[in-house]
Order: sequence, then structure tokens, then C-alpha cells
Amino acid sequence: MTYTQLTKEPGALELAAQIRKGDISPLEAVEAAIARVEALDGPINAVPVRDFDRARDLARAADGKAPASDQPLFGVPMTIKESFDIAGLPTTWGHEQFKGNVAKRDAKLVTQLKSAGAILIGKSNVPPDLSDWQSNNPAYGRTHNPHDLARSPGGSSGGAAAAVAAGMVPCDYGTDIGGSVRVPAHFCGVWGHKSSWGLISKHGHDHPAMAGSDGHDGVLSIAGPIARNADDLDALMRITAMMPLREPHKPLKDCKFLLVADQDASPVDAAVKGAMHAAVSELDKAGVSVDYSSDLLPDLKAQHSDYMRMLAIAMARGMPGPDGERATATDWFNLLDLQARSEIAWAHLFESYDFVIAPPAPIVAFAHDDTPVRERKVMIDGAERDFAEVFAWAGISTFPNLPSTVLPVGQGDGMPTGIQIIGPRWSDLDCIATARGIGELLHS
Repeated sequence: MTYTQLTKEPGALELAAQIRKGDISPLEAVEAAIARVEALDGPINAVPVRDFDRARDLARAADGKAPASDQPLFGVPMTIKESFDIAGLPTTWGHEQFKGNVAKRDAKLVTQLKSAGAILIGKSNVPPDLSDWQSNNPAYGRTHNPHDLARSPGGSSGGAAAAVAAGMVPCDYGTDIGGSVRVPAHFCGVWGHKSSWGLISKHGHDHPAMAGSDGHDGVLSIAGPIARNADDLDALMRITAMMPLREPHKPLKDCKFLLVADQDASPVDAAVKGAMHAAVSELDKAGVSVDYSSDLLPDLKAQHSDYMRMLAIAMARGMPGPDGERATATDWFNLLDLQARSEIAWAHLFESYDFVIAPPAPIVAFAHDDTPVRERKVMIDGAERDFAEVFAWAGISTFPNLPSTVLPVGQGDGMPTGIQIIGPRWSDLDCIATARGIGELLHS
């Protein structure tokens, strides 16, 4: 199964190279991106928060200047998820009542991207409280998948993936606690990376109801990039990592993979499974070692249960759940113990395997659905199932704090579909490099 991108616009590093060579100026690059947003975004609604005038000013100031050695994105226009603060722009997290919540300073991530030469032209759409695999909210409306406007682009970084897939911008930066980078990448046919927990700063990523808390790395949640190729993911990770990253150290042909194609907690629809197995078959043909089962794999059903309990408490910040019960401190410390055991179990698995291959989600992009997540149903191979089950494929790497790179591998039901490459903690660049190798094998 092949997959063709919607755009032939250059990626971030390719555009930066054109600017360095003088083929295009920063202002021309920014004006072109603005023109694409204005031309393409009407039916998609991926970039509702726009900062075009200030972007033009920054680009004019950069014209004629030579980029510094630490500015790999010099002059490159991009967007960032609406939940990150940019001084002078509202941060609403999808709530109409917070449209007046104008940030006073940039998030740490925004500062890092600007220091690398990037020019932020706006912010991409999200669901309220970043808590859905759709991106529809009272403040800015609904984002549509550029491959099929009747379907979701994913969430909560759905605007980011839609803008990148449509070619409006070469890259964006999102966050992920329940698949919020990986699922939009999978739904929109682009690349995304869930970073190792604690690697990327969340400073300046605050819910408006808690403005002034200055953001911190709450459990499970990470920041991660979305782009149209592996090289851009690699560059964005190097720019934003808060500690030195290990360089990729093993070529694809020498790697040993474990395929996790199903879970008891969440079966995988044929639309996703077909392209995934086709991709793994190409690895087999190339002589790459792939196992299809292992006794080393942790109990994924138990892990999913633990993850969902931790996720619910984290998202509600300890407030009572739907059953009216509030988690105790003992409940929370017990979950932290379970998470630590999960980390250890996965570390043991990675003593025998370099990477795990798994679907980012058990479904392709679904039709827009306004049913609340707790009540929503999803069809998997013709059977109706609770929507909550789909989070098992996000939690597979989120709960043990592991990095994971999503790359597009094909299509199912007429929509893009991808796989996620999961590696040991802190092996972020390895995951991206290995995904690059798989992409080259599949699409060359």
C-alpha cells in the first residue's frame, strides 16, 4: 500500500537550505506560508490563531542577514499548538471564555524555536482541554481532516497535523498524553514524535484556569514535533531537548523488532492492520529481524487499566471522577509504583529488542462525532466497541514514559495509516532514525 502526501511544499530543513542559499528570502518564505493558510485553511480550519503581521516584521528584520550556526530553522515559518503561550496571543485551550487570556511571555518551547530562527505565524487548533481525538471547540470551531473534510484530523494536536499535511506550514509542535501527537500524524498521513517523558520543557503550557503556574512536566504528558519527514523531526528534537541526546547507533538492517499487532484491550481494525502488516512484510523481505510474539512483553491489558486510571486522575487534577469518587494519595502513590514497574518491564524487553512496532491507533480517521468521549462508540471490524478502548495504543508507550515515532506507511478505507516505532527511554533520535529507514525502504 502506498501513500502520497497532499503537498509538494518543502520541509523545514529543505526550506531553510533554500533561504541560506539565497533562493528565497525569509519574508518571501513567510509570505508564501501566509498565502497558503489564507488559500487552504477556510474549509480545514487548522490555524485559527494568526500572527501574520508580527511574522512579517520578524521576516523583514531577518532579510539580508546570515543565519547563525545555531539557527537551523532560520527564516522558516511554522505554527505551534494553541495551548502553548506566545506573548501577545490568546491561550484558550479551546474555551470561549478564555479568549481574553493573552499570554504575557513566550513558552520555553517557543523561545527555543525562535532562537533557532523559526518564525511563528500562528497557533493550531485543539479540542477543549486537549482531551479528544478531534479538534473542535467553542472558541474556534472544528478542524477537518484535509484528506476528507467529513473526518477528524485527530486530537488534541489535530490542527497541527492538518496544517502540516495540507502544506500550509512545514512543521508544528504539539503535546501528547493520550496519543495527541501520534494519532493526528496517523490520521493525517504525516510524521510525529512522542518524546521521552521529561525531555522537552512544558514551561508556558498552562491551562488558562491555572494561568501563572508556569507549566511543568505533569505525569504522562510530553511535547513533541509534527512534520512531513524524519529529518525535520530530528532537527526539532535537537533544538528543543533539555538534555544531550544519544546519537543513532545502529542501521535498520541490524535492528531486532517486536511487532505488537493486537491487544486484548483494543483490537485493531483491518484498515490499519493491513498497511501495518504490509510494511512489516517489507522488513521481512529485506532481511530485518521481526518477532511476532514475546514472553517479555508486559501485561498490556493490566497496563491499559493502570494507564487509564492515571490519565483520568491527571486530567481531572484529582477531582472526583464520574462515579463521584476522589482518588486518595495512597491511590496515586500505588499508581506511581505500577508505572515504575512498567518502566522496568519495558527496559527488560529492550535488552532483547531494539524497537517495538505497533499501530498508533486501532482505527483510521473517523467521521466527526459530537458524542461525549465517555459515551462514544467506535466500529472496529464491524463490531461496536467503547471509544475508551482505543487509548490502549497511546498508553502502550505513554505509561512507561517511552519515545515513539509515527510514520505513514499506507492507507486503509481511503485514509492514511501509520505505525509507531517505540524504543527505550531517551532513544528518541534512534526511533526517528529507524522510522526514517523504514520509510525509505517502503517508499523509495
